Amino acid sequence: MMDERFIFITALILSGVLGLCIGSFLNVVIYRTPKKMSLAKPNSHCPNCGYELKWYDNVPVFSYLFLGGKCRSCKQKISPRYMIVEIVSAILYVLSVLIFWNQSIVYAVVCAVMTSILICVFFIDLEHMIILDRFQIIILALGIVALFFDGFTSEVDHVIGAFAGGGVFLLLYYGALLVLGREGLGFGDVKLAFVTGLFLGWQKFLLAMLIASVVACIVLIPKKFSKNYNPEKEFPFAPFITLGVLVAMLCGAFIINWYVGILAV
Repeated sequence: MMDERFIFITALILSGVLGLCIGSFLNVVIYRTPKKMSLAKPNSHCPNCGYELKWYDNVPVFSYLFLGGKCRSCKQKISPRYMIVEIVSAILYVLSVLIFWNQSIVYAVVCAVMTSILICVFFIDLEHMIILDRFQIIILALGIVALFFDGFTSEVDHVIGAFAGGGVFLLLYYGALLVLGREGLGFGDVKLAFVTGLFLGWQKFLLAMLIASVVACIVLIPKKFSKNYNPEKEFPFAPFITLGVLVAMLCGAFIINWYVGILAV
């Protein structure tokens, strides 16, 4: 028993450290991928003055805090997003291990990788309003693996989730074109709904979309009544989808069982 507990605690600590390191790499992916830059070259550098970061400038979280959120060379401010991504990545890696370790180590790893992809999709769509196909393909592959290791959802429910999610979003896409004469959401959102529906299964996917819709309403409705509101302005929806998917993936089984328990009373 002690050996199992020691292994579990060790796995939690290592997942947090790994999450921090992966988060540092995700910042490179988020910055370079939309610009079609190589992830390997050039070395990490300040986008303002070109100063090439040394290894001690790249220590996750610590370097940002030590430098006061500024470039060592030109003192230009560095976006806090870099530190936020590292911290969020570490937290999500730990949660993936904490929640799914006893269910399946493979599924815990799959969920940890999934959080990394969702972080990339979140920030890239937020900044550039695009969802790159390479991330969709990775989620598709993770969804196929999840078919066999998700102890909460059956293989059939995963497949139903894919076609239900993709189908509903496809109807919304073409419905907006028909009614509004323009896109109401991007086709990348349709593909994202398909692959995340496969990963989650239809039950957790419904929960994810409910969370995404509620959060989107809370964030976007006040903007509609602001003085500077522009009805032609487009807002990315993928950040809300990814948030809903994260909550449904990590807490969906608990939330659904809780809700079913209330109905059964």
